[in-house]
Amino acid sequence: MIVSWNTTNECNMYCDHCYRDSGPLAPRELSTAEARTMIDGIAEAGFKIMIFSGGECLMRSDLEELVGHAASSGLRPVLGTNGSLLTVDRAHALKHAGCLAAGISLDSLNPARHDALRRYDGAFTEALAGMQACREAALPYQIHTTVMDWNRHEVPEMADFALEQGARAFHVFFLVPTGRAASIEENSLRAAEYEDLIERLMDKAEALPIEIKPTCAPQFMRIALQRGMKPRFSKGCLAGTSYCIIGPSGTVQPCAYMNISAGNVREQPFEEIWRNSPLLNRLRSEEYGGRCGACEYRRRCGGCRARALHYHGDFMAEEPWCLYRAGEEEFGVG
Repeated sequence: MIVSWNTTNECNMYCDHCYRDSGPLAPRELSTAEARTMIDGIAEAGFKIMIFSGGECLMRSDLEELVGHAASSGLRPVLGTNGSLLTVDRAHALKHAGCLAAGISLDSLNPARHDALRRYDGAFTEALAGMQACREAALPYQIHTTVMDWNRHEVPEMADFALEQGARAFHVFFLVPTGRAASIEENSLRAAEYEDLIERLMDKAEALPIEIKPTCAPQFMRIALQRGMKPRFSKGCLAGTSYCIIGPSGTVQPCAYMNISAGNVREQPFEEIWRNSPLLNRLRSEEYGGRCGACEYRRRCGGCRARALHYHGDFMAEEPWCLYRAGEEEFGVG
Protein backbone atom coordinates (compact mmCIF):
# COMPACT_ATOMS: atom_id res chain seq x y z
CA MET A 1 0.00 0.00 0.00
CA ILE A 2 1.16 3.51 -0.83
CA VAL A 3 0.48 6.85 0.85
CA SER A 4 1.53 10.22 -0.50
CA TRP A 5 1.96 13.24 1.75
CA ASN A 6 1.95 16.74 0.35
CA THR A 7 4.50 17.94 2.88
CA THR A 8 3.86 21.59 2.02
CA ASN A 9 1.91 23.69 -0.43
CA GLU A 10 4.97 25.91 -0.85
CA CYS A 11 6.69 25.63 -4.21
CA ASN A 12 9.31 27.54 -6.16
CA MET A 13 7.45 26.88 -9.42
CA TYR A 14 3.92 27.67 -10.59
CA CYS A 15 3.13 24.82 -12.97
CA ASP A 16 0.06 25.07 -15.19
CA HIS A 17 -0.88 21.45 -14.47
CA CYS A 18 -0.50 21.50 -10.66
CA TYR A 19 -3.33 19.54 -9.04
CA ARG A 20 -2.85 21.33 -5.71
CA ASP A 21 -2.54 24.92 -6.92
CA SER A 22 0.80 25.09 -5.10
CA GLY A 23 2.83 28.25 -4.52
CA PRO A 24 2.38 29.83 -1.09
CA LEU A 25 2.28 27.98 2.21
CA ALA A 26 -1.12 26.53 3.10
CA PRO A 27 -2.81 27.66 6.33
CA ARG A 28 -1.73 25.63 9.36
CA GLU A 29 0.51 23.11 7.64
CA LEU A 30 1.37 20.09 9.80
CA SER A 31 4.17 20.69 12.28
CA THR A 32 7.09 18.32 12.70
CA ALA A 33 5.49 16.75 15.77
CA GLU A 34 2.12 16.34 14.04
CA ALA A 35 3.81 14.82 11.02
CA ARG A 36 5.66 12.30 13.18
CA THR A 37 2.38 11.23 14.79
CA MET A 38 0.77 10.92 11.36
CA ILE A 39 3.68 8.78 10.13
CA ASP A 40 3.23 6.45 13.12
CA GLY A 41 -0.43 6.03 12.15
CA ILE A 42 0.47 5.34 8.52
CA ALA A 43 2.82 2.56 9.61
CA GLU A 44 0.22 1.16 12.00
CA ALA A 45 -2.35 1.07 9.18
CA GLY A 46 -0.10 -1.30 7.25
CA PHE A 47 1.24 0.98 4.52
CA LYS A 48 4.59 0.09 2.98
CA ILE A 49 5.62 3.05 0.78
CA MET A 50 5.42 6.72 1.76
CA ILE A 51 5.87 9.39 -0.89
CA PHE A 52 7.02 12.81 0.33
CA SER A 53 5.78 15.32 -2.24
CA GLY A 54 4.44 18.86 -2.37
CA GLY A 55 4.30 21.62 -3.42
CA GLU A 56 8.04 21.12 -3.42
CA CYS A 57 8.98 18.83 -0.56
CA LEU A 58 12.60 20.03 -0.54
CA MET A 59 11.39 23.42 0.73
CA ARG A 60 10.59 21.75 4.09
CA SER A 61 13.55 22.17 6.43
CA ASP A 62 12.62 19.10 8.50
CA LEU A 63 12.33 16.79 5.49
CA GLU A 64 15.36 14.66 6.37
CA GLU A 65 14.13 14.25 9.95
CA LEU A 66 10.70 13.09 8.79
CA VAL A 67 12.12 10.80 6.12
CA GLY A 68 14.27 9.27 8.83
CA HIS A 69 11.26 8.82 11.11
CA ALA A 70 9.34 7.11 8.32
CA ALA A 71 12.24 4.77 7.65
CA SER A 72 12.62 3.92 11.34
CA SER A 73 8.87 3.20 11.47
CA GLY A 74 9.26 0.49 8.84
CA LEU A 75 8.06 2.54 5.87
CA ARG A 76 9.91 2.88 2.57
CA PRO A 77 10.28 6.66 2.03
CA VAL A 78 10.59 8.13 -1.46
CA LEU A 79 10.38 11.69 -2.86
CA GLY A 80 8.40 13.43 -5.57
CA THR A 81 10.23 16.61 -6.60
CA ASN A 82 10.78 19.03 -9.47
CA GLY A 83 14.50 18.44 -8.95
CA SER A 84 15.52 22.09 -8.84
CA LEU A 85 16.65 22.01 -5.20
CA LEU A 86 18.16 18.54 -5.25
CA THR A 87 21.88 19.21 -4.77
CA VAL A 88 24.47 16.49 -4.26
CA ASP A 89 24.69 17.33 -0.54
CA ARG A 90 20.91 17.17 -0.17
CA ALA A 91 20.73 13.88 -2.06
CA HIS A 92 23.42 12.41 0.21
CA ALA A 93 21.58 13.65 3.33
CA LEU A 94 18.27 12.21 2.18
CA LYS A 95 19.82 8.86 1.35
CA HIS A 96 21.54 8.81 4.75
CA ALA A 97 18.15 9.53 6.39
CA GLY A 98 16.64 6.49 4.69
CA CYS A 99 15.20 7.82 1.43
CA LEU A 100 15.15 4.99 -1.09
CA ALA A 101 14.45 6.88 -4.34
CA ALA A 102 13.39 10.17 -5.88
CA GLY A 103 10.87 10.86 -8.63
CA ILE A 104 11.94 13.87 -10.70
CA SER A 105 9.49 15.64 -13.01
CA LEU A 106 10.38 16.24 -16.66
CA ASP A 107 7.56 17.06 -19.05
CA SER A 108 9.37 17.62 -22.34
CA LEU A 109 12.74 17.07 -23.95
CA ASN A 110 12.40 20.61 -25.27
CA PRO A 111 13.77 22.87 -22.50
CA ALA A 112 11.62 25.83 -23.52
CA ARG A 113 8.43 23.75 -23.40
CA HIS A 114 9.26 22.27 -20.01
CA ASP A 115 10.13 25.70 -18.58
CA ALA A 116 6.96 27.27 -20.01
CA LEU A 117 4.69 24.64 -18.46
CA ARG A 118 6.36 25.20 -15.09
CA ARG A 119 6.56 28.99 -15.44
CA TYR A 120 10.16 28.83 -14.29
CA ASP A 121 13.21 29.72 -16.35
CA GLY A 122 15.83 27.02 -16.01
CA ALA A 123 13.46 24.30 -14.79
CA PHE A 124 14.73 21.83 -17.42
CA THR A 125 18.40 22.46 -16.65
CA GLU A 126 17.82 22.21 -12.90
CA ALA A 127 15.80 18.98 -13.25
CA LEU A 128 18.72 17.39 -15.10
CA ALA A 129 21.09 18.71 -12.44
CA GLY A 130 18.90 17.02 -9.82
CA MET A 131 19.23 13.74 -11.72
CA GLN A 132 22.99 14.18 -11.79
CA ALA A 133 22.96 14.82 -8.03
CA CYS A 134 21.11 11.54 -7.51
CA ARG A 135 23.65 9.68 -9.61
CA GLU A 136 26.54 11.17 -7.65
CA ALA A 137 24.90 10.30 -4.34
CA ALA A 138 23.91 6.83 -5.58
CA LEU A 139 20.27 7.68 -4.82
CA PRO A 140 18.02 5.79 -7.28
CA TYR A 141 15.60 7.98 -9.20
CA GLN A 142 12.86 7.78 -11.79
CA ILE A 143 11.46 10.31 -14.25
CA HIS A 144 7.85 11.50 -14.04
CA THR A 145 6.14 13.04 -17.07
CA THR A 146 2.66 14.53 -17.22
CA VAL A 147 1.26 13.89 -20.68
CA MET A 148 -0.99 16.27 -22.60
CA ASP A 149 -1.94 16.65 -26.23
CA TRP A 150 1.13 18.76 -27.04
CA ASN A 151 3.78 16.41 -25.62
CA ARG A 152 2.24 12.97 -26.17
CA HIS A 153 4.35 12.32 -29.27
CA GLU A 154 7.51 12.87 -27.19
CA VAL A 155 6.67 10.23 -24.61
CA PRO A 156 8.24 7.13 -26.25
CA GLU A 157 11.43 9.12 -26.86
CA MET A 158 11.35 10.26 -23.23
CA ALA A 159 11.31 6.60 -22.16
CA ASP A 160 14.54 6.12 -24.10
CA PHE A 161 15.91 9.28 -22.47
CA ALA A 162 15.07 7.94 -19.00
CA LEU A 163 17.05 4.80 -19.74
CA GLU A 164 19.99 6.82 -21.09
CA GLN A 165 20.00 9.00 -17.97
CA GLY A 166 20.19 6.03 -15.65
CA ALA A 167 16.65 6.34 -14.28
CA ARG A 168 15.30 3.14 -12.82
CA ALA A 169 11.74 3.82 -14.02
CA PHE A 170 9.64 6.09 -16.21
CA HIS A 171 6.14 6.94 -14.96
CA VAL A 172 3.71 8.77 -17.24
CA PHE A 173 0.93 10.76 -15.55
CA PHE A 174 -2.14 11.36 -17.70
CA LEU A 175 -3.55 14.83 -17.01
CA VAL A 176 -6.57 15.03 -14.71
CA PRO A 177 -8.21 18.50 -14.73
CA THR A 178 -8.09 19.39 -11.03
CA GLY A 179 -6.46 22.35 -9.27
CA ARG A 180 -4.74 24.63 -11.78
CA ALA A 181 -4.94 21.83 -14.35
CA ALA A 182 -8.67 22.55 -14.70
CA SER A 183 -7.68 25.65 -16.68
CA ILE A 184 -5.94 23.50 -19.30
CA GLU A 185 -8.58 20.76 -19.55
CA GLU A 186 -8.62 21.16 -23.32
CA ASN A 187 -5.06 19.79 -23.36
CA SER A 188 -6.18 16.49 -21.81
CA LEU A 189 -6.02 13.41 -24.02
CA ARG A 190 -9.26 11.83 -25.19
CA ALA A 191 -10.13 8.14 -25.48
CA ALA A 192 -8.47 7.28 -28.79
CA GLU A 193 -5.33 9.20 -27.82
CA TYR A 194 -5.21 7.41 -24.45
CA GLU A 195 -5.50 4.02 -26.10
CA ASP A 196 -2.82 4.81 -28.68
CA LEU A 197 -0.32 6.14 -26.15
CA ILE A 198 -0.85 3.30 -23.69
CA GLU A 199 -0.24 0.82 -26.50
CA ARG A 200 3.01 2.59 -27.37
CA LEU A 201 4.04 2.63 -23.71
CA MET A 202 3.37 -1.11 -23.48
CA ASP A 203 5.63 -1.56 -26.52
CA LYS A 204 8.34 0.36 -24.67
CA ALA A 205 7.75 -1.62 -21.48
CA GLU A 206 8.46 -4.82 -23.39
CA ALA A 207 11.50 -3.37 -25.14
CA LEU A 208 13.33 -1.48 -22.38
CA PRO A 209 14.94 -2.85 -19.18
CA ILE A 210 13.32 -0.26 -16.89
CA GLU A 211 9.85 -0.05 -15.41
CA ILE A 212 7.41 1.95 -17.52
CA LYS A 213 4.06 2.68 -15.92
CA PRO A 214 1.09 4.80 -16.99
CA THR A 215 -0.54 6.58 -14.03
CA CYS A 216 -4.11 7.94 -13.95
CA ALA A 217 -4.78 5.79 -17.02
CA PRO A 218 -5.95 2.58 -15.31
CA GLN A 219 -7.01 1.00 -18.59
CA PHE A 220 -3.32 0.15 -19.03
CA MET A 221 -4.11 -2.95 -16.94
CA ARG A 222 -6.74 -4.10 -19.41
CA ILE A 223 -4.45 -3.40 -22.37
CA ALA A 224 -1.53 -5.23 -20.74
CA LEU A 225 -3.73 -8.26 -20.01
CA GLN A 226 -5.12 -8.25 -23.55
CA ARG A 227 -1.54 -8.34 -24.83
CA GLY A 228 -0.69 -11.31 -22.63
CA MET A 229 1.57 -9.28 -20.38
CA LYS A 230 1.78 -9.96 -16.65
CA PRO A 231 1.95 -6.56 -14.91
CA ARG A 232 3.25 -6.60 -11.36
CA PHE A 233 0.52 -4.15 -10.34
CA SER A 234 -2.72 -5.46 -8.87
CA LYS A 235 -5.04 -2.74 -10.18
CA GLY A 236 -5.03 0.36 -12.35
CA CYS A 237 -6.83 2.88 -10.11
CA LEU A 238 -5.73 2.49 -6.48
CA ALA A 239 -7.68 5.46 -5.07
CA GLY A 240 -9.01 4.63 -1.63
CA THR A 241 -8.18 0.92 -1.93
CA SER A 242 -4.41 0.71 -1.56
CA TYR A 243 -3.51 4.39 -1.98
CA CYS A 244 -4.45 7.76 -0.54
CA ILE A 245 -2.94 11.20 -0.18
CA ILE A 246 -2.66 13.56 2.79
CA GLY A 247 -2.63 17.31 2.23
CA PRO A 248 -0.29 19.85 3.85
CA SER A 249 -2.85 20.62 6.58
CA GLY A 250 -3.73 16.98 7.28
CA THR A 251 -6.74 16.32 5.04
CA VAL A 252 -6.92 12.75 3.72
CA GLN A 253 -8.15 12.30 0.13
CA PRO A 254 -8.58 9.10 -1.91
CA CYS A 255 -6.09 10.40 -4.46
CA ALA A 256 -4.36 13.63 -5.45
CA TYR A 257 -7.00 14.43 -8.06
CA MET A 258 -10.11 13.86 -5.93
CA ASN A 259 -10.57 16.98 -3.84
CA ILE A 260 -12.95 15.40 -1.35
CA SER A 261 -12.10 14.75 2.27
CA ALA A 262 -12.13 11.40 4.02
CA GLY A 263 -11.09 13.03 7.31
CA ASN A 264 -8.25 15.00 8.85
CA VAL A 265 -5.35 13.59 10.86
CA ARG A 266 -5.59 16.50 13.30
CA GLU A 267 -9.10 15.38 14.24
CA GLN A 268 -8.81 11.60 13.96
CA PRO A 269 -5.88 9.17 13.84
CA PHE A 270 -4.90 8.28 10.31
CA GLU A 271 -5.37 4.56 10.84
CA GLU A 272 -9.01 5.15 11.91
CA ILE A 273 -9.70 7.31 8.85
CA TRP A 274 -8.21 4.67 6.57
CA ARG A 275 -10.22 1.88 8.17
CA ASN A 276 -13.58 3.57 8.76
CA SER A 277 -14.11 6.38 6.24
CA PRO A 278 -17.46 5.92 4.41
CA LEU A 279 -15.91 7.61 1.37
CA LEU A 280 -13.00 5.19 1.19
CA ASN A 281 -15.23 2.19 1.88
CA ARG A 282 -17.52 3.18 -0.98
CA LEU A 283 -14.55 3.19 -3.33
CA ARG A 284 -13.59 -0.26 -2.08
CA SER A 285 -17.05 -1.61 -2.92
CA GLU A 286 -16.16 -1.45 -6.65
CA GLU A 287 -19.83 -0.84 -7.37
CA TYR A 288 -19.15 1.33 -10.38
CA GLY A 289 -21.78 2.84 -12.63
CA GLY A 290 -22.21 2.68 -16.40
CA ARG A 291 -19.81 0.69 -18.53
CA CYS A 292 -17.27 0.36 -15.72
CA GLY A 293 -19.80 -1.56 -13.64
CA ALA A 294 -20.45 -4.01 -16.47
CA CYS A 295 -16.81 -4.42 -17.49
CA GLU A 296 -15.02 -7.74 -16.92
CA TYR A 297 -11.85 -5.79 -16.18
CA ARG A 298 -13.36 -3.61 -13.45
CA ARG A 299 -11.39 -5.30 -10.64
CA ARG A 300 -8.08 -5.00 -12.50
CA CYS A 301 -8.65 -1.56 -14.06
CA GLY A 302 -11.22 0.24 -11.90
CA GLY A 303 -11.49 3.24 -14.22
CA CYS A 304 -10.12 6.62 -13.16
CA ARG A 305 -12.31 7.64 -10.22
CA ALA A 306 -11.00 11.23 -10.30
CA ARG A 307 -11.85 11.62 -13.97
CA ALA A 308 -15.33 10.20 -13.32
CA LEU A 309 -15.77 12.79 -10.55
CA HIS A 310 -14.67 15.69 -12.77
CA TYR A 311 -16.74 14.83 -15.82
CA HIS A 312 -19.78 13.15 -14.22
CA GLY A 313 -19.86 14.64 -10.71
CA ASP A 314 -19.81 11.10 -9.28
CA PHE A 315 -16.57 9.29 -8.47
CA MET A 316 -18.29 5.92 -8.92
CA ALA A 317 -19.50 6.73 -12.43
CA GLU A 318 -17.92 5.26 -15.55
CA GLU A 319 -14.49 6.31 -16.78
CA PRO A 320 -15.21 8.89 -19.51
CA TRP A 321 -12.13 8.30 -21.67
CA CYS A 322 -12.13 4.52 -22.16
CA LEU A 323 -12.70 2.95 -25.58
CA TYR A 324 -13.43 -0.54 -24.35
CA ARG A 325 -16.95 -1.92 -24.53
CA ALA A 326 -17.48 -4.85 -22.19
CA GLY A 327 -18.26 -8.10 -23.95
CA GLU A 328 -17.59 -6.69 -27.42
CA GLU A 329 -14.73 -7.56 -29.73
CA GLU A 330 -14.40 -4.05 -31.12
CA PHE A 331 -13.90 -0.72 -29.45
CA GLY A 332 -16.56 1.94 -29.50
CA VAL A 333 -16.13 5.53 -30.59
CA GLY A 334 -13.89 7.72 -28.39
